[in-house]
Amino acid sequence: MCLFWRFELRVMEERLWARWGFVCLLVLVILLLAGPGASGDASPEMVVPKRHAYAAMMYMGTPRDYEFYVATRVMMRSLSKLRVDADLVVIASVDVPMEWVQTMKEEDMVKVVTVKNLKNPYDQQKNFNVRFKLTLNKLYAWSLVDYDRVVMLDSDNLFLQRTDELFQCGQFCAVFINPCIFHTGLFVLQPSMAVFKDMLHELEVVRSNPDGADQGFLASYFSDLLDKPMFHPPVNDTKLVGTYRLPLGYQMDASYFYLKLRWSIPCGPNSVITFPSAPWLKPWYWWSWPVLPLGLVWHEHRLNSLGYTSELLVMLIQAAIYLGIIAVTRVARPNLSKLCYNRRPEKSILFIHSMLKVVVMWCVIAAYAVPFFLVPRTIHPILGWFLYLLGVGALASIAINSFLLPPLPVLTPWFTILGVLGVMACPWYSDGVVRALAVFAFSFCSAPVLWIQMTRMMGGLQALIDREAFFQRSGESTQLSEFNKLY
Repeated sequence: MCLFWRFELRVMEERLWARWGFVCLLVLVILLLAGPGASGDASPEMVVPKRHAYAAMMYMGTPRDYEFYVATRVMMRSLSKLRVDADLVVIASVDVPMEWVQTMKEEDMVKVVTVKNLKNPYDQQKNFNVRFKLTLNKLYAWSLVDYDRVVMLDSDNLFLQRTDELFQCGQFCAVFINPCIFHTGLFVLQPSMAVFKDMLHELEVVRSNPDGADQGFLASYFSDLLDKPMFHPPVNDTKLVGTYRLPLGYQMDASYFYLKLRWSIPCGPNSVITFPSAPWLKPWYWWSWPVLPLGLVWHEHRLNSLGYTSELLVMLIQAAIYLGIIAVTRVARPNLSKLCYNRRPEKSILFIHSMLKVVVMWCVIAAYAVPFFLVPRTIHPILGWFLYLLGVGALASIAINSFLLPPLPVLTPWFTILGVLGVMACPWYSDGVVRALAVFAFSFCSAPVLWIQMTRMMGGLQALIDREAFFQRSGESTQLSEFNKLY
């Protein structure tokens, strides 16, 4: 009987512990599910990894590294504003400054993939351009195997609308802005380590490459693309298989715009503008507008995304210095040339006068050249031209007051530059040909005026020399200005 009661008691204890265990497990599950909400915090959303990516490349070693860094950031910000359904990736070489990398990660929300520079085996070709030495880093796009499709981009692209339908294209797709050669400023690819390793092998065996850059290598690697069909996005969001040509609307060469000053691209959506022009005419340079009208469009995108905070301080300092120079030269009006006296034999005076003319001419040229190189390159064009003209006025005032030059001849090129800018910026031209003819006509009419004013300037300088306003003979007295008496 005692054994029976002991057995019943043990069974009841086991059932009680089982119930308590079940209750504790249930409470634990409830706390795990509802705990964040009970503490007043919102439950974290699950981050779904993106299947696609827009990628750009960044490397160091050219005089324009900072400009391309700014251009890459503006392009990535513009894609972000379009709310593209893809990750933004920058393939950066190991020597890209860590400060730039952190800025792109934290402020631009860009994923940065650090890679080693690929050795360019074509750098000994006769037609090789050294600025393309590291462009083969673009091949790393095939190593981004975490994505189904990648749109590889150059930094000189400007997106007008979303192009996420490109992720439906096949293993390789590109645009033929040249009738026979596709452009590698934008292309679609399917990442594959097998393809990437095969490309590295082709570099080792020095595959034929017309230009020694990524353009020539990819054109040789996908040599049959011209015969492939045109890409048309499937309506059911499926991905195509194979290689395709992309419509021209995905890489609208800016050169097409300048002919008629409007877009007339019949094939494909007008989605992306590319600027495959000379390096010093890229749209982010302040002098690109109004020389090339689309430069202002690029700067509008930068103004609405990145801003100009990084260049603002330098611009304000330069403007303050130029205004200070103008104020000093207008108030003090020094004549520094009168501090020099002729203590040399008469036979050398002609040589000294000739050297003085050369010095004056170089001072005037420097007044127009030096400010151009001091303006921050990526500043807004309107601010850039204003700062440049202000700098020219400041340095020209030094030359005018130092050598007693007539102001109008020295400042005639200043007014000519302002006139040319006004003619180029005029918005009422019917097409680019009329605009070019107007600029040519203005320059043709201005050339005689410039020549006459320069002749007047040198004539006035010669008159001062003849009156011995410069280099007075030793022993002769001269009435120095109040400013020069300080010396």
